[in-house]
Amino acid sequence: MSKTQKNMKKLEKRVASNVSHGLGSVFHFIGHFFVRLFKFLDNKLTIMIVPHSQNKVINFQTNVFALVLGVLLTIGILASFLYFNKHSVTSKMEIANLTEQNRSTLASLDELRDENANLFQAAKHFQTSLSQSLSLLGISQVESNSNSSISNSDLSSLFSSTEITNGTTKEISDIRELTSYLENAVEPIEQVGKMLKTQQNLFTEIPSINPVKNPNVHISMQFGPNVHPLNGNWYIHKGIDFSTWRSGDPIMATASGQVVNVSYDNSFGNQVIIKHNHGIYTRYAHLQSHRVTKGQYVEQGDIIGTIGNTGISTGPHLHYEVHIGSDVVDPAKYININLTK
Repeated sequence: MSKTQKNMKKLEKRVASNVSHGLGSVFHFIGHFFVRLFKFLDNKLTIMIVPHSQNKVINFQTNVFALVLGVLLTIGILASFLYFNKHSVTSKMEIANLTEQNRSTLASLDELRDENANLFQAAKHFQTSLSQSLSLLGISQVESNSNSSISNSDLSSLFSSTEITNGTTKEISDIRELTSYLENAVEPIEQVGKMLKTQQNLFTEIPSINPVKNPNVHISMQFGPNVHPLNGNWYIHKGIDFSTWRSGDPIMATASGQVVNVSYDNSFGNQVIIKHNHGIYTRYAHLQSHRVTKGQYVEQGDIIGTIGNTGISTGPHLHYEVHIGSDVVDPAKYININLTK
């Protein structure tokens, strides 16, 4: 064995001896520490409770370990109490918040149900109006092949239904029924649109629009029996009087046609008469001025003059008549007028 190897062996023994000695010292220190700790915790203590009165003094013996353990247990119980008390308060606040949210949700649900009921009332009116309109136009309603939809595009099964799908609220079920009905109503409405498009020329050839387009326009005298504003006698008023309380507002041709008369009449004042197809004539009287000439062709909606107060008149207005052949008819039958008298 060489000298180097001998030196390595000695070094290894020395290191092992030092490690063993160090570990022994550590364990000895730890053991000594716990022995002293146990001795300290085992020290006897006497606790005395001395009352202010002449009652007997209360004393009891314990040791440090029991005292420390009791203090720790007391602190733990107090901490647990505070924690769970705080948690309880938080839970109560959350419950109160959820209760308030629930009340708000229930109120919203009641409002939704009311709106749902209003929706179905409007749907009833829509169904009735649509059915009548389609019947007048000779358009048959589309039948639904789905069991969940309304057959024959009729809402009767919707409003009389008492059987609700299990797990589905009545409101949701009704809305699904209404959706199905509206989907089935699209096709006949599209047919109406196509029919109106093909008949567009017909609507421009009949007096189907209001001759005065103004937000202030109102009917000052209806067609038919009325009291004459000058002599107070009953007479047959052969047209409709439109007024905007002022002169100069534009007057439109209610249908396409040819101007056949532009003149002044002692009764009607400045007047324009237009001849339309299908034997229809329209008269526009008491004009302040006219913007067309005899023989001129006009389109529906063209400006032909302005409201005035010429002829026998008590104020600025338009006297409007519709003639079919030799008969004078109520213009309201051809235009949708809903104005305040």
